[in-house]
Order: sequence, then structure tokens, then C-alpha cells
Amino acid sequence: MTRDDLARYLDIATIAAQAGGKELQHYWGNLKANDVQEKRPGDLVTEADKAAEKAVLTVLQRHVPDHAILAEESGMQGDWDAEYLWAIDPLDGTTNYAHQYPCFAVSVGLLHKGIPIVGVVYNPIHNELYRAATGLGATCNNLPIQVSKTECLAKSILVTGFAYDRHITPDNNYAEFCRLTHKTQGVRRDGAASLDLAYVACGRIDGYWERGLSPWDIAAGIVIVQEAGGYVTGYDQSVFEIRSDRILATNGRLHRELSDELITIRPLDVDFGDA
Repeated sequence: MTRDDLARYLDIATIAAQAGGKELQHYWGNLKANDVQEKRPGDLVTEADKAAEKAVLTVLQRHVPDHAILAEESGMQGDWDAEYLWAIDPLDGTTNYAHQYPCFAVSVGLLHKGIPIVGVVYNPIHNELYRAATGLGATCNNLPIQVSKTECLAKSILVTGFAYDRHITPDNNYAEFCRLTHKTQGVRRDGAASLDLAYVACGRIDGYWERGLSPWDIAAGIVIVQEAGGYVTGYDQSVFEIRSDRILATNGRLHRELSDELITIRPLDVDFGDA
């Protein structure tokens, strides 16, 4: 694959993300009660999700009709093992969006043989457009970005999230959140994985970990972090696999220290019987 190919796919991803963002702007503050549904406890979908996904898919089907697509709302179109697979989250942070909390994004990532190579994350409310492709660097609103230089956990700020089934499973990230809140200058929980990764890439956040994610949540953000100079692995620093349910992304400098913490923390002893 040439640099020209990558640049072309990056432009297509940008057009698609901006098309989705336009739909999110249209619905922002205008959702009616019946426009918000619950797919499962704690997991919302809105008319904005559906409209944004339709807009993104329209762009991709026009420009790359032979590529496979995995989208959060409509599922798989094509084969998971296709050479090119687009991973789409039309509204990452649906719960935030439904409550008019302005932390959400459109996430458009492209995998080549299972490896993320192109990523665009767009927050239309803050007008921040994060873009990256392998070997082409990472930008926010066309300005180069890079990860922070924080050297240790004690001086860091981290971000994480909690899966929708956290109420019913001990594999819920609570223990990690508590431990690392004490070990750092703070841990944030913003509710949009794609933006969490983008914030690591631009140096606002020093490290990020989470479990229970899907490929569409993280495919785009992974490329952006890596092209900004950061590291992305499993909790144990193993090579990250896009279908893994655990991701660790940092500026690289505190990667080992954060990994060492994550692999030694035991779950909290919590009774989930009344959840």
C-alpha cells in the first residue's frame, strides 16, 4: 500500500466522519423521548446514532463499495477477514449525547488485514477533528499532535471507562479505578473511548485503559495514538489484537508502570445480588 493510498483512505474517512457529525449537530438538543431507546440496561441508542451511521455508510459505499464494514448499529457488511474492514461508531458516547453532555464523537477507522491503519475521530460540538494514518502522522484540526512527556504515574492524569455490564459482573474496572486514583494526580471517566484515545494522542491525558470494548470503539483512536508517538498494547504489554477486550494506551514513558499496576490489581469484593 502506498502513501497515496493511505492519504486517499484518510480523506474518505474524514468526509465520512464529518457527514456523521453533521447529523449529530442536527439532532443535538432536539431528541424527543421516543428518539432514545435502551438496547440493553445502560446501553442507549438514539435517532442521532442511526442518522449518523447512515451518513457515514453512504460515504463509504460511494467511495469504497468493495470494502467490508463493521458498524455499531447495523453490524457486519462483508467478511471480518476481508483485506479492508472499516470499523464505525457513528456516535461514541451516546449516553453523554442523550443527556446533552458534550463529550462524544464519530469514530471512523480502517483495518488492513486486521491492523488499524487509518483513523478519524470527530467531535462536532467542540469542532475537533483528529486524523491519522500509518506513517503520515497525527493531527488535530490539521495541526500536528504528540503524546505527553509525563514520566511516571505519580505525576500523571489517566482516563478509563466502565462496561455496560459493570452492574452484574466482578470484571468491572472498579478496583483499577480506585487503586489508580490513589496512584496518580487523577483518573477521569468521560464515556467516549475514541475521545479518550484522541486525548492521549494530543497530550491532554497520559494514559488510558479499559475493558469490554468493541472494535468500532477503538480502531480509529489506536492509529491516532500510535502516530502521535504513543503505545497501544494489552494490559500485560502484549501485542494488541483488535478483538481483545482489554486495551492499554499511553505516552509510552509510563506504559510499563501502568501495565505493572493493572496486572496485579484484584477485583473488589462486591455483592452484585441487588444490582
